[in-house]
Amino acid sequence: MKTKVLVLGAGFGGLELSSILSEELGNDLDLTLIDKNDSFFFGFSKFDVMFGRKTADAVRIQYRNIVKPGVTFKQEAVTAIDPAAKRVTTDKAVYEADVLVIALGADYDISHTPGLAEGGNEFYSFAGVEKLREVLPTFKKGRVLVGVTSTPFKCPPAPSEAALLTHDYLLERGIRSECEISLVMPFGIPIPPSPETSKALLRAFSERGISFVPDRLVRSLDASRRVAVLDDGSEMPYDLFLGIPKHRVPQVVADSGLTEDGWIPVDTKTLKTKFENVYAVGDVNSVGTPKAGVFAEGAARTVAAQIIAQARSTDQPAGYRGVGACYIEFGAQRVGKVEVEFLAGPPTGTYTEASEELVKDKVLFGSTRRTKWFGL
Repeated sequence: MKTKVLVLGAGFGGLELSSILSEELGNDLDLTLIDKNDSFFFGFSKFDVMFGRKTADAVRIQYRNIVKPGVTFKQEAVTAIDPAAKRVTTDKAVYEADVLVIALGADYDISHTPGLAEGGNEFYSFAGVEKLREVLPTFKKGRVLVGVTSTPFKCPPAPSEAALLTHDYLLERGIRSECEISLVMPFGIPIPPSPETSKALLRAFSERGISFVPDRLVRSLDASRRVAVLDDGSEMPYDLFLGIPKHRVPQVVADSGLTEDGWIPVDTKTLKTKFENVYAVGDVNSVGTPKAGVFAEGAARTVAAQIIAQARSTDQPAGYRGVGACYIEFGAQRVGKVEVEFLAGPPTGTYTEASEELVKDKVLFGSTRRTKWFGL
């Protein structure tokens, strides 16, 4: 009998899970992968679009390229999830499975931050970076403010990367001396699990004249006065605001009965929800790791190993450890790397100094996944 699996969301978690199960179970697998979009993109590619280095079409990978034994991709929007029955309704069909994996990621709530839509920009959605691609060339001088509006948020290094890459962008245009750059973060240091990474980033900020404002969030924007209001009531003037919007689970997940305190709770070792044979991987859960693709990928490997063990009636594999490595853009054609483990005790991280060599490693990171997931 084939193992019938339903995977909601074709991001890092859904793609990795589908690929592993296809490789291991092949024709003994009946997996349906559902996503409302027609294409995938790496999160880091948004900076390429935002700063005009690549077009949107150049960084998108079409899901139609997925051709794997036992896997069927459906471009459909999920409209209801019944985790007890492992039944999912979309805008086109109804699906049931033996195993349900929810990997729908996090959505953005622009309206949560008053004034953000009217007086600012965000660079976390694809639509946001496509807009900024047009906005940035019109910016001539003044104060750039990169600000986090809520926690948790995807890819904790991204706000720091945005500040550093904005510095490079303004420098290339010959207007850096006419501009100020500030970064508002809710942490005391940029990357709390890795003091060495944080020191390197703070040093880079200092060298480039970027102001780091720790332990603060941007609560609202006053578009008419061009000021950001922080969570302590203080104000920061800006001419260009680059924001990280509030994150939340997709509404269909919120309506499913799976969430507690806004996210899906899971067993930290298995990624299982409170419903039998229902898992949640990636940004949609509250396992205790950062909301980043590499952690969704690692969680997917853990879930895949459990599904394979169940299908083959073998011993259950080792539990999820929350291990991941993130590349960090330092600008000046250099990339750093931080490797962190979150679930074996207090989070610990190691830092590899930014270099041109790590630029090549980051390219290889993307290309290996393109090949594994899409055969490209």
